[in-house]
Amino acid sequence: MVTRAWDQPGLEAGNKTGKPASTQAGGPGTSRVTVRLPLLSRMLHSPAMKDRGRADRRRPPDEPPSVSELTARVKEALETGFPDVWVAGEVSNLTRASSGHIYLSLKDDAALLRGVIWRSAAAALAIEPADGMAVVCHGRLEVYPPRGTYQLTIDRLHALGTGTLEAQMRKLHAALAAEGLFAAERKRPIPRFPRRIALVTSGTGAAISDFLETFRGRWRATEIIVVPTRVQGAGAAEEVAAALAAAARLQPAAEVIALVRGGGSLEDLWSFNEEVLVRAVAASPIPVVAGIGHEIDVSLADLAADLRALTPTDAAVRIAPDGRQVTAAIGDVGLRLAAAVNRRREACRERLLQLGRSRIFADPNRLVSDRRESVDQQALRLRRLAGAAVDRAGERLAASAARLEAASPLQLLSRGWSLTYRKEAPQQTLRSSAGIEPGVELVTQLADGRIWSTVDSVEKGHA
Repeated sequence: MVTRAWDQPGLEAGNKTGKPASTQAGGPGTSRVTVRLPLLSRMLHSPAMKDRGRADRRRPPDEPPSVSELTARVKEALETGFPDVWVAGEVSNLTRASSGHIYLSLKDDAALLRGVIWRSAAAALAIEPADGMAVVCHGRLEVYPPRGTYQLTIDRLHALGTGTLEAQMRKLHAALAAEGLFAAERKRPIPRFPRRIALVTSGTGAAISDFLETFRGRWRATEIIVVPTRVQGAGAAEEVAAALAAAARLQPAAEVIALVRGGGSLEDLWSFNEEVLVRAVAASPIPVVAGIGHEIDVSLADLAADLRALTPTDAAVRIAPDGRQVTAAIGDVGLRLAAAVNRRREACRERLLQLGRSRIFADPNRLVSDRRESVDQQALRLRRLAGAAVDRAGERLAASAARLEAASPLQLLSRGWSLTYRKEAPQQTLRSSAGIEPGVELVTQLADGRIWSTVDSVEKGHA
């Protein structure tokens, strides 16, 4: 529905009563535009228009306007009458050109309005428009003469209530949670004493100053590298994701990435609920601490981070050690160390006193005499043991010699035995007459010598 404010406030065209014109409420999804049409009002009530209405409309005028002239009049009337327009509707047919411009349509149940967002305005939008999103836009109406159409040139765009954004956020949260991006087991610990951190935030604003002031107030031994980026508006999510990637490539490498932004509405913080940024936070090779908005603000980037801080100030507190506590702890350790050293020194002193009173220092010669007597006793015992061992070994040797002598072949020969073997095989003693032929030379070993003989004949069998 359109509510018009004419030259006389509160009067509609044709209403000459001076009473406010009644306004009919539109149905669901109806667009509402508030405009002023002074020029159009004057044109409709001008004498020329009245004379024209009384003339014979069946006759063409002597000099009818051309299409260009008529379009120019419409352009002047429309653009002059609608320089400042707010309109609500649903986004459709959204197209992003390579030039950075955004073309879309706004529609309700009964009408459709084409719109354009130039690149310079798109970068400053509070949220990124999408098909199906209910929005309220501000801009001006313009006529495009080559096509004879009009469109809304948009410079501001907001979500119509938070219901649409919250629904999108819940839908994306469910999808990413199913992938495990918010799982507790993938959270990494934050170093207690980081030597170098990267701060990803806007280069201006309260968030960076709050973070730096709090961090420096607690701890000054950490190097902070600021990676500036836009944190709000169309395209900000992509820029923050690129800044996170740049922070991960710093050399020397940062040990922690702090992602902070000050408070704002759901629209202001919407970049931190966009999928490209949430995935960039989850994929960061360096632990991320997110401090976005106020305590009550919870974004999807907060949930994907390794540690969620309530505010930028809280993020600084979570990362920076408390210098006063560290100093106090070091002082306490120093006191305990000094006490332990004193106790150790006293124990050593007491031990030295005990040693000074011992026999070794009281009468060192007595200790030498005791040791000499012990050595003499050990030497005497060793000589007794050695003599006994030698005697036992001699006895064992004599017994072995007797047994060896008894088993000697020479002993057998002395008792009348002899050994016979072939001359050419002295190691093979004859045990049988087999293989002995006449003419074979034999050697017979006796106790007192050898006999060489030649076989004349061999008689088999017993004698």
